[in-house]
Amino acid sequence: MAGEQANGRSVLAIGGDDRVHFLQGLVTSDVERLADGAVYTALLSAQGKYLADFFLIPDGARILLDVAEPLAADLVKRLNMYRLRANVTITATDLKVQRGLGPVPEGAFADPRHASLGWRLHSEGTGTAPETDWDALRVSACVPETDVELVPNDSYILEMGFERLNGVDFRKGCYVGQEVTARMKHKTELRKGLVAVSVEGEAPVGTEILADGKPAGRLFTQSRGRGLAYLRFDRASGPMQAGDAKVTWDH
Repeated sequence: MAGEQANGRSVLAIGGDDRVHFLQGLVTSDVERLADGAVYTALLSAQGKYLADFFLIPDGARILLDVAEPLAADLVKRLNMYRLRANVTITATDLKVQRGLGPVPEGAFADPRHASLGWRLHSEGTGTAPETDWDALRVSACVPETDVELVPNDSYILEMGFERLNGVDFRKGCYVGQEVTARMKHKTELRKGLVAVSVEGEAPVGTEILADGKPAGRLFTQSRGRGLAYLRFDRASGPMQAGDAKVTWDH
């Protein structure tokens, strides 16, 4: 089945004998799960804030890293900073990312975040012109997007639903930002987070949401009368307003 080109992605290759151990000590997911397919994960700051999210793909003697292009250069710098004396190489590739729905073709991997998001293929070929409304699929599954809902040095992955999206593992051991993330999981109740909402009308991405005149969050991706909103749960009741759009959280 033909795939659609996923524009704006960079694919890195992580090689060397220490590649699995190296990544295991840095990212939020269990890298050993590469034996079962693609892994969705993130790199955090020491303070537990999101820096980048990406896919790890098994590829023989190397691991492919599929990341949003705007985050690639900074991610490479950070990975090299942690590399020290590890037997690890980090190189750019010319591979392209295709994605599609339906049966997973040979060489591709199911999107680990949600079954509705189909599959991803990393190859030198190019896909067809985009036809799928990926925003509608993301909104329906409440999946955040890099540099839209996910903001480097600002977002917290648990508020963004990474546990539900298989993007964090609480049994794998230490990684950068693990202490803060574990504390949010076990010792606090989330008061803010990303949710799917009903939207009547339209508003620019990032528009502030007001509830009874008080700030209650922000509205982001919108498609087909639904949207993704980052809300303060204690204020998000009843109809809310985001610019000219009416927002309702149907929880």
